[in-house]
Amino acid sequence: MTEVTDEAEVRHLRRCVELAEEALDAGDEPFGSVLVDGDGAVLAEDRNRIASGDRTRHPEFALARWAAEHLTVSERAAATVYTSGEHCPMCSAAHAWVGLGRIVYAASSEQLTGWLAEWGAVSAPVAPLPVAAVAPGVAVAGPAPELTEQVRALHARLHSGGGGAG
Repeated sequence: MTEVTDEAEVRHLRRCVELAEEALDAGDEPFGSVLVDGDGAVLAEDRNRIASGDRTRHPEFALARWAAEHLTVSERAAATVYTSGEHCPMCSAAHAWVGLGRIVYAASSEQLTGWLAEWGAVSAPVAPLPVAAVAPGVAVAGPAPELTEQVRALHARLHSGGGGAG
C-alpha cells in the first residue's frame, strides 16, 4: 500500500467522502467514487445506491460501466478511479475487465474489516480481498491518512444505527 498525500489526489478523495456521506444520508452504505481522466478532469461520479435492493449498485461498478460506454480503450487506461473505500472483489473485477487505470482509495478493505469486527457488525457475503488479489495488474494507492478517520466515522454512524441501509 502506498499512502496518498498528494493534494490533487486528496482533493478527489475528499469529494468521494462527501459522496459517501450523501449515500449515508440517503439511507445507503457510505461509499462514493469519482472517475478522473488522464489530465485530472472529473468525468463522472457516483455514490452507493444499494438501498434499492440491488446490492451490486456500488459506485465503482457504475463508473466502470460508464467508462465502458463513454471512453475509448486508451482513455480508460489513462483514467483513475478515486473512492472512499477500496474496491470490493466485484468492483475490482469490473474495473480490470473494463481496462481502467489506477485506483486510489481513502480507506482500505483491511481497515474496514477491522472496524466492522471492532463493532461486531455483520460481515459482507464476499471475502474482503484487496484489489491486488483480484486484479493484480491494476495500480493501487491508499489509504489517505488525513481522510481515514472521516470514513471510519461514516461507517460507525451506519453501524450504530445512525443512518444508512445497514
